Amino acid sequence: MKLGLAGDTMLGRMVAARLAEAPPETLFSEEVVAVAREADLFVLNLECAISDRGEPWPDPFKPFFFRAPPVAVRALRHLGVDCVNLANNHALDYGREALLDTLEHLAGAGIAVVGAGPDETAARAPAVLGGSDPGSGGLGVIGVTDHPSDYAAGPDRPGVAYADLREGVPGWLTDAVAHLRERTAAVLVTPHWGPNMTTSPARYIRAAAAALRTAGASLVAGTSAHVFHGAADGVLYDLGDFVDDYATDPRLRNDRGLLFLVTFDAAGHRPVRVEAVPIALDHCFTRLADAGERAWIARRFRRACAGFGHPVTEEGGRLVVRWGGEATRP
Repeated sequence: MKLGLAGDTMLGRMVAARLAEAPPETLFSEEVVAVAREADLFVLNLECAISDRGEPWPDPFKPFFFRAPPVAVRALRHLGVDCVNLANNHALDYGREALLDTLEHLAGAGIAVVGAGPDETAARAPAVLGGSDPGSGGLGVIGVTDHPSDYAAGPDRPGVAYADLREGVPGWLTDAVAHLRERTAAVLVTPHWGPNMTTSPARYIRAAAAALRTAGASLVAGTSAHVFHGAADGVLYDLGDFVDDYATDPRLRNDRGLLFLVTFDAAGHRPVRVEAVPIALDHCFTRLADAGERAWIARRFRRACAGFGHPVTEEGGRLVVRWGGEATRP
């Protein structure tokens, strides 16, 4: 099995304005779409609501609100997206009405959702992709976010799957991972964790990743920093950004990113190889990185992975990390 992973995907604001003028299929270059379609399954973090209803969340200190038009689901289908994580700090930007619309639009497009729902039970529920029998290669997916607590789903309240990971990984989450591992070949946990614009994971994030792996997660792939982080054994701490209209930090270069392809062993249980494909975000459009951008991305990714004891090789313009289960620094 080859799993495709992309980071924060924001289809609102200026991206939404582009969608009003150009076909949704043009948000990504043909080459990026071709890479995404190499995957047997493709999962990303959707950092916006998809709706034409709702009002901005009533928080005077919240600076950004993201909402995409319903036509945005065509961009996701064009990429071949199988599942999105909605456990993040933008799922309820336009209220619970818009979140429920988002769930409906994604379901109508045949795209599974984790990390949000009409109540707490649904928000915490996993998705199973590609079958549910361990012999079939089925992948279980769980989404969770550590911010904001205001967006947390309740017993009778739509919202996101929230956990204060600074206080440790809660029992409901480790239990969910362990139970899912019993009925699927592999488990992917997609946490939206930590602050923006950081170059390495905080200590509590490393501890949470270790706890999730111990609970049975085959792969942990995080988002939130807007900048890609390094790879430890079975962990991609942050996938970075995939498409957006964000301002570019001149030092961190959040407009230079990676699209990940993770290959699992023959049984479909364990990730053994990561191919990180350099991409460039050109303000509402994503393409493959050019030679100069690739060199910069490769230097950053090598440094980030070296901190976890993993060398990075290059094959055909892709950055490759091999996971063999050997001991590495957490």
